[in-house]
Amino acid sequence: MKILIISQYFWPENFRINDLARGLIDKGHQVTVLTGQPNYPGGQFYPGYGFFKNFKQYHEGIKIIRVPLLPRGQGRSIRLFLNYISFALSGSILGPLLCRGHFDVIFVHEPSPITVGFPAIVLKIFKKAPIIFWVLDLWPESLSATGAVKSPIILDGVRRVVKFIYDRCDKILVQSRGFVSRIKELSIPSEKILYFPSWAEDLYQPLSRSHNYEIPELPRGFLVMFAGNIGVAQDFPTLLGAAEKLKSHKNIHWIIIGDGRKFDWVKEEVLNRGLSQNVHLLGRYPLEKMPSFFSKADVLLVTLKRDPIMSLTIPGKIQSYLASGRPIIAAMDGEGAQIIREAGAGMACPAENIDGLAQAVFQMSQKSLDGLKIMGEKGHQYYKENFDRLSLFDKLESWMLHSNTSKPC
Repeated sequence: MKILIISQYFWPENFRINDLARGLIDKGHQVTVLTGQPNYPGGQFYPGYGFFKNFKQYHEGIKIIRVPLLPRGQGRSIRLFLNYISFALSGSILGPLLCRGHFDVIFVHEPSPITVGFPAIVLKIFKKAPIIFWVLDLWPESLSATGAVKSPIILDGVRRVVKFIYDRCDKILVQSRGFVSRIKELSIPSEKILYFPSWAEDLYQPLSRSHNYEIPELPRGFLVMFAGNIGVAQDFPTLLGAAEKLKSHKNIHWIIIGDGRKFDWVKEEVLNRGLSQNVHLLGRYPLEKMPSFFSKADVLLVTLKRDPIMSLTIPGKIQSYLASGRPIIAAMDGEGAQIIREAGAGMACPAENIDGLAQAVFQMSQKSLDGLKIMGEKGHQYYKENFDRLSLFDKLESWMLHSNTSKPC
């Protein structure tokens, strides 16, 4: 098949769509990606990129076509809004000119924003190809949950936009079963909605702590490790509150790997609360380094804000954590926490529960190495049974092959 992937984010930005594109190439398909100039999460263009730089590239057999956009910047909602709109506009206008030839299917990667659907709809008109839309973030619910938009009028307008886009898709894939009811509320037929969870890249495997990996030296003690985006949804006030409660336990260290819009705020709070000896901000590292970091962790941490939409979400890091065979502590509600409990992979407390998170970390720090190892092994087994990468890719390939026979929406 000739597959066109539309995603505002792609390599060298670190998103799971990179691995999906490689997987489709490995299956013998031709893959073209329409994307923007990389600027996530730092908010500035990556070195070597700009409005009209490197607008055509090849990476691991994948043809990449980049359209100009305004970088997202840091901390200002207006910059983020312009970032979203600029990609939607340039992708819709330039996409049909730059993505030449026939495509059998258009696959849309939507971790946010929903506006990535507009270039897909335009290209569907020109290419006569069906759209498979992978929903990783529910709109407008996520806008309300993060506080980005509070106006009921604007939220209703966004809801209408979402329905407009969903109506023109041939299949809608959801990363969490909890998304299904919300999408059906928009009068989307249930037969169009399919469950397609995230997975972990093959590099995520249980690794021995005794090996010497090329990563910075970490403090000695019980290591609680968070890896990923440092944003509003990740609820760092709860994480820092728990770290503050356990401040007297000098052997407990909180390792934070990543970057994002709240990084500077977290850094300032660490200083203000006197947590510099307990909380360690390491910054962003390449994906390839993550398994090495995870191998040194005693437990891996995932946190989310308390909100109905967040309780439906399964953060992609959960699959990476499970695949790495390390115990997990979750401070979140709903689907993600339930996975940790079902797997027996660690402990979960309610979202925004500072005391609960502090208690979970302390209890885990008192467990034996064998007890922690058993939790990690259970999580790894659960991952293989529920989120196996190749099985999911086979399922997606089958949906793509049959998408041309589905009725247009």
